[in-house]
This record gives sequence, C-alpha cells and structure tokens, in this order.
Amino acid sequence: MAFLWALTCLALASTVSGCGVPAISPSVEYSERIVNGQTATPGSWPWQVSLQSRSGSHFCGGSLINQYWVVTAAHCNFNPYSHVVVLGAYDLSQPQNVQVMTVARAITHPNWNPNTFNNDITLLRLSSPAQLNSRVSPICLPPANLNLPNNLQCVTTGWGRFNPNSQALATVLQQVTLPLISQTQCMQYWGNSITDSMLCAGGVGASSCQGDSGGPLVTLNGNSWMLIGIVSWGTSNCNTNTPAMYTRVSLFRSWIDYIVAQG
Repeated sequence: MAFLWALTCLALASTVSGCGVPAISPSVEYSERIVNGQTATPGSWPWQVSLQSRSGSHFCGGSLINQYWVVTAAHCNFNPYSHVVVLGAYDLSQPQNVQVMTVARAITHPNWNPNTFNNDITLLRLSSPAQLNSRVSPICLPPANLNLPNNLQCVTTGWGRFNPNSQALATVLQQVTLPLISQTQCMQYWGNSITDSMLCAGGVGASSCQGDSGGPLVTLNGNSWMLIGIVSWGTSNCNTNTPAMYTRVSLFRSWIDYIVAQG
C-alpha cells in the first residue's frame, strides 16, 4: 500500500442536541481544493480537531461527535501516551483559545485491516469533557446504512498538504468541496480495492492530501451538517483527477453507538 496515502473523516452523533450547526457559518463555494487550497472561515467547522504529538506537531484530523468522543481514522495510529487532541484550532502556527485534551482510551474497530484500509475508524474518549462554545461543537452522525446519492456535494476539511510538490502542511484550516462518486465508477480507478466500508469522492480537480487523514467528509442535511466519511486513503501524489477514499461512517453507526454507550 506504499502508493496510498491516508485520509480520514469523522462525524458526530445525530442524537446530540444542536449537532452539526456551526455558530459561525462556513463560506462554501463549489470550486475550491485543499491542494492549491481554499482557506476556511475561522470557526466555521467547529467539530474539526487536530491530532498532535505532545510537542505540538499535527499529524491527522478528527471530528468531535459529543463532549467526550472524537472519531478519526484507524490508520492515524493515535497513542494516548504520546498524542493529544486539540479542539477549536484554526491557525496551527498561532494557537489561540484552543483546548488541548488528553485521551483516556483509543478504541479501533476490531476488523480494521491496515493492509487493505478496510474498516478504517477509531474512536477517542477524551479524559475530560470538551467545553462547547462557538468554536467547539459536535457534528451529527448519519443514521445506520444511510443511502447516499451519487454526485452529492460534500465538504472535507483539514491541515494537510496543499501543494503536491511540497511536504509542507497547511497552517490555516483548508476546505474543499467534492462530489460523491459511485462504487462502479470508483473501481475504474482502484479496481477491487474498494469495499462496502468505503466512500469514494473527488476526481474533479480537487483533493485532500497527507495530513488530512482522519478528518471529516460532511454534507448538509436540512440545516445541519452530517458526518458521512472519514479521510482514509488515495494517491501518493494527491492527484486531483483521481478520487480519494473515505470511511463510510453510516456503516459503523451501530458500533459507534455501542462504544459510546459503554462510556
């Protein structure tokens, strides 16, 4: 899987009251890309988290789903002893009013396969509750086995690479709008690597890239945003004409509910 890079998206439970409604409205246009990027409006994606080393280096994204839980990608390999979750971040070079949280438990899906990237999802239980405010609030989770139409417009966000010719990560949160692609169409690019646990999006001149992994793929459902995918994997050079893969969150809704209910 050396040619693959890891992307991930996170989501919030629809049982959370007030989930998926940012206090600060995002400015979404349908022509942006994280590679050669579009800067997000500060505070407009309040569920977006940064997973960092304790020395402050960002390595993955994630999504807040309630005061105690964050969803990210299994391939991010979060370690509660050496990593932290940062809430309310926007400009990573000038962290202001952020909440740096330790994690009590990291629970990876029992069927996660690092060779195929199947079931690429991990839940992080914060050691103390997030303080919800205008810059920190949860995303709604989709219902189990939600049927999503092709070409549905979605948004993914993160601090990943924004120039395919540079290893540098973005310091300011970026956003990109992408359409969902059918599994059949996706297999034209990726063959039998695609499973039911994956969503395919992009391939239209925009892409997530390394460092966006674990971050959210969201879509507007009525007046609230819903987490449908987790940035999982794609081409090593973040090719903007090849669709990238996202963990299909609705397939794991029952598992998420079960883990969260266990506390």
